[in-house]
Amino acid sequence: MKKLFNIISVSSLFILNTLNSFAQDNKIQVPEGITIKIVNNQFQPSIIEVPANLSFKLIIENTDSTIEEFESDDLKKEKLIQAGKSITIPIKGLDRGEYKFYGDFHQKSAQGKIVVK
Repeated sequence: MKKLFNIISVSSLFILNTLNSFAQDNKIQVPEGITIKIVNNQFQPSIIEVPANLSFKLIIENTDSTIEEFESDDLKKEKLIQAGKSITIPIKGLDRGEYKFYGDFHQKSAQGKIVVK
């Protein structure tokens, strides 16, 4: 039974890797979620790397006891996140480069960026 489970796990990973590779090679947009947490008025992780031209969902969880506003002039996104809640922001495929974001209510500490390669 354990061997069967291992074979199924390895096969599943192979299929997922093949699909992701195919999607990237053919510029197909595959919705994937990337989670960022707000902890002590800071984004964790503060730097995210994604491939160019791949759409994804940015999921932001506010673990703090105060409201925060995710804001990015580069991405043209702005959204409030209540304390203890999460939001999802769809991001369309981006060109290579860096896209900065910040927490509007804690601009000195809540800083981050998306690096697109």
